[in-house]
Amino acid sequence: MEALAARLSHLDSQAEGAIRVVMFYDTLMRRRVDLPALARASAGLAECVAGIRIHGTGRVLRVSPDGRPASAPPPPASSTGPITLDGEEIGTVWLERPGPPSPLDEALLDRLAIAAAAVVERYGPARTTMADPALVELAISSDSDEAARARALRLLGFAADLRIHVVAVRSKLPLDQIGGLLCPARPVKAAPLADVGVILAGSVDQARFPAGVRAGIGSAESPDRAWQQARTALRFTTPREPVIRHADLGALALLAEIAQDTVRDNADVAAIARLAGNPDDLETLDAYCATGSLRQAADQLHLHHSSVARRLDHLGKSLGIELTTPAGLTRTRLALTAWRLLDD
Repeated sequence: MEALAARLSHLDSQAEGAIRVVMFYDTLMRRRVDLPALARASAGLAECVAGIRIHGTGRVLRVSPDGRPASAPPPPASSTGPITLDGEEIGTVWLERPGPPSPLDEALLDRLAIAAAAVVERYGPARTTMADPALVELAISSDSDEAARARALRLLGFAADLRIHVVAVRSKLPLDQIGGLLCPARPVKAAPLADVGVILAGSVDQARFPAGVRAGIGSAESPDRAWQQARTALRFTTPREPVIRHADLGALALLAEIAQDTVRDNADVAAIARLAGNPDDLETLDAYCATGSLRQAADQLHLHHSSVARRLDHLGKSLGIELTTPAGLTRTRLALTAWRLLDD
């Protein structure tokens, strides 16, 4: 490779040189080099600093002719060219040649850009878990057209026919750490978006979520619909049930579609709101609604069942609901869930 580069740099015939440049990059592409190797080979061929920037990841490579990263502040590029994929500009290539451009610089940059696009499509998206938030938003936004969504998913590393699971996450843990746990075999991408983290994955193992993570999982056929499902499921999470699949909500998901003013005006929800200032009362009610059993609630609360019975009797009177009947338990579960959805 180095010998070929040396020969190319001394060619006198511009036409022959252009052909050799094409052959040079064809060889690199057959060898399936990565971006750093592509940048090193290009800098050696051009005998000046060569650069590659990928817009989606923000990655920038500047390499000197000796194959080492260029450390000096970059001067103005002597020649530049766009990296395009399916008609979309995804990055830039350039040369930092002192003095005027070489006659072969245009051909070199053209082939470098083509090779860089092929590398990004083949290798780029799978290298990291964290992704450009703009690409992730484009993939899950209901405002995106299907062509733009397909391009974004491809640039993120997802095959066109792969069903994407979307996870809405709230956690103090790094998103890339959570993403790597959920889908260690990849593909998986993560990015912060507004007030919530987003994880896109080919599959999601619910049992692999670490402690302290709240997450809603959507798995509709369309990523934008899956994102809506994930956001809805996240609203239903609690410390007792921190990870919820939208598919498991069933008819409960309908509660998220009720106007909040309507929810607040409901007598049962208003009664729950009045109890919310007492954490012990709320915890007791939550345990009983989750288990449907006085004794199981007592086990979860680490209290004697007679103590829980007294609390429930008091809570039932405060709510105006007979908690020990099936109808009363259903009313309370619905009211408690609806109250949690307020302003979430």
